[in-house]
Amino acid sequence: MSITGIFKKEFVIAKLKSKTRLEVLTELSKVFLKSDIIVNYDEMVEVLLEREKLGSTGIGEGIAIPHGKLAGLDDIIVSFGRSKDGIDFDSMDGRPVHIFFLLMAPENSAGQHLKALAKISRMLKDSSFRTELMLAKSEDDLYRIIREKEKTC
Repeated sequence: MSITGIFKKEFVIAKLKSKTRLEVLTELSKVFLKSDIIVNYDEMVEVLLEREKLGSTGIGEGIAIPHGKLAGLDDIIVSFGRSKDGIDFDSMDGRPVHIFFLLMAPENSAGQHLKALAKISRMLKDSSFRTELMLAKSEDDLYRIIREKEKTC
């Protein structure tokens, strides 16, 4: 499973404007509207909110991986956002979240969905990778750092 094969530079937000969980999910979902990916944006946000009701996807260490499955989606899509200030995401450790990977998968893609989640989780276990993401200056830098890290996971 290649994350960068499904992840595009235009899906990176270096400075999230969001202040709440709903705003983050909305902002990270809207990036797909700039592409040729056909997606029901409102439905995507609703799926993500429903998933959050089951338990926060804020996994601690300043990380959240909101995810879900969406009918009508042809392939897995991934966006990335960073908040320097941090956002209350009801994280497991109670700390604000700074690093967000949003993952949406087609409705009938359990295996691919889980593989993509596992790969992102492996990448984020590396504290030096998280530090690099926080120190990156631009979307281009963030995209490059993510691509380079994926090669080693």
